[in-house]
Amino acid sequence: MTSRRPTVQRIDDPDEEGPDVRLAEQRDVPRIAATLTIALGDSRWTRWALPDDGRLQRLTRLNELDAGHRGVSTGTAWVTDDVTAVAVWEPPAEAEGTAPLPADVRAALARELPYLAADRWPAVAGTDSLIRSARPTEPHWWLAHLGVRPTARRRGLAAAVLAPGLVRCDAEDTLAAAAVYSWANVRFLRGFGFEVTLTTRTTDDELPLWVLVRQPQRR
Repeated sequence: MTSRRPTVQRIDDPDEEGPDVRLAEQRDVPRIAATLTIALGDSRWTRWALPDDGRLQRLTRLNELDAGHRGVSTGTAWVTDDVTAVAVWEPPAEAEGTAPLPADVRAALARELPYLAADRWPAVAGTDSLIRSARPTEPHWWLAHLGVRPTARRRGLAAAVLAPGLVRCDAEDTLAAAAVYSWANVRFLRGFGFEVTLTTRTTDDELPLWVLVRQPQRR
């Protein structure tokens, strides 16, 4: 994995430089998991999807597998240099410069996700299926994880780690898409050109759910 540390330009103002962002490396996996757990430990989704018993430990393992190992192995995780902000994408099949999800990571996810969600698994799995059915049928980059440590917020870091994926989507004329569980996140993503394509609820009717799609933007 490359260790280049490019300076990412702001999407809203390409002439203004943002914080340094780089592709995540294997050594970053524990910090990716820690950042996302700290950022999302008390989120509505976390409290809905994971049982009270050992919730933070379950969330850390989930982030280690589904964000850290997935993003690093496929070449689709971007982090700030100190890993206080993280964005992880699922790329379109055979996207240039990315790699398929390794078999061992895929097997670990299939084996451990039901255990981590425990009695919440039926609702989580059902909602995941609902989201998959609502994703674009065209090739697209899927924003799987985005988080910033609370002590580093309001410094433009979320925009910075989003930028490489969105810039690539624009350059390659490719859609981006995401699912979120709060209106605050809807508002945030709409600031980057995402538009709501589905408003619904989780399959157990416990949480609101929005699917958003961003068309490639040309300047």
